[in-house]
Amino acid sequence: MDRFVYTIEGLSVWVGRAFGWCILILTLSVSYEVFVRYVLNSPTVWAMDVMIQMYGALFLMAGPYALAQDAHVRGDFVYRLFPVKVQAKIDLTLYVLFFFPGMLALFWFGAEIAADSWRYKEVSWNSPARIQIYFFKTLIPAAGLLLILQGLAEICRCIRAMKEGKWMDRLNDVQETEQLLMKEAEENKA
Repeated sequence: MDRFVYTIEGLSVWVGRAFGWCILILTLSVSYEVFVRYVLNSPTVWAMDVMIQMYGALFLMAGPYALAQDAHVRGDFVYRLFPVKVQAKIDLTLYVLFFFPGMLALFWFGAEIAADSWRYKEVSWNSPARIQIYFFKTLIPAAGLLLILQGLAEICRCIRAMKEGKWMDRLNDVQETEQLLMKEAEENKA
């Protein structure tokens, strides 16, 4: 079970880091567009489409990464007061009732949308550049599939936490400042 969880988590982290580079492309395209529009008075026809696609790709592919890092928002102020076994039961129930139906719908209908887009070689109608968007729409079912896989890994974590009474460690990546400060405060107490 550990190997499965850490393999899926590693995939989610790798994809999240890879698509994190969309931020650089997004920043450069916005900066370029602002420069040519306001300094050179020569706006581009393609920059808006690139910005939309980069932001969308980043948003879609950051979901599995955030789930792998346990970075999604939840009502922690009550949740963290429960014992680990109760937390795991709550998480398991919520994954089964809400998460998986939503992610299956994202994958299923996203695959239909992407297939139609590829069939018609769909282009953007928002600008005169007519940038192809079927590549981008392929990310919808891909994100759904990665979220389903990460959700299965999270269910394995829940089952293990219900048995052992403690959560499995996560792969280390970036940490929230709050977590670092809390860890530092605990170390200073000891």
